[in-house]
Amino acid sequence: MTRVLIVHHDIDLSDQEVDSLRRRGYDAQQCRGPIGASCPILAGLPCSLAEGADVLVYDAFATGEPDGARALIEGMREIHPKVPIVLVASGMEPAWMETAGLHGVTPLVGLPTGERLVAAIEAALGSPGPEEDADVGQARMPSRGAAPRAPGGPDTPGGPGGAGW
Repeated sequence: MTRVLIVHHDIDLSDQEVDSLRRRGYDAQQCRGPIGASCPILAGLPCSLAEGADVLVYDAFATGEPDGARALIEGMREIHPKVPIVLVASGMEPAWMETAGLHGVTPLVGLPTGERLVAAIEAALGSPGPEEDADVGQARMPSRGAAPRAPGGPDTPGGPGGAGW
């Protein structure tokens, strides 16, 4: 089962994305990112939640402001380069978003419906998935193994006391 970590500043939208992915067979957990708690990535440290995920789905405004989101995504790519990221920009695509290279992500621009989330996740994982929309899967990341990973440290999905992998 593919483990997906949803990082979103809006808990209600995050809940909807997690529920949608769980109905489709994904093991989805959520994190509020730096808005909800201290973020190890912004401190230059590894994130045990990211280490336990096969793919990350980030809200383009997870920090609440554009420059912080860029720093967060770039830090995540530098610290955890093997974990693919789907960057969800439901309104407009951030000018700083890269689809290739070290900081490359798989963009999902527009409404993140369940079908579009699945297509973007499968594109990020390099797996054959549902047919892609024009603005989903613009970049194919190298295939990622889905080997089991051990849960890490105290920052479990959902915050303190949340369920971990």
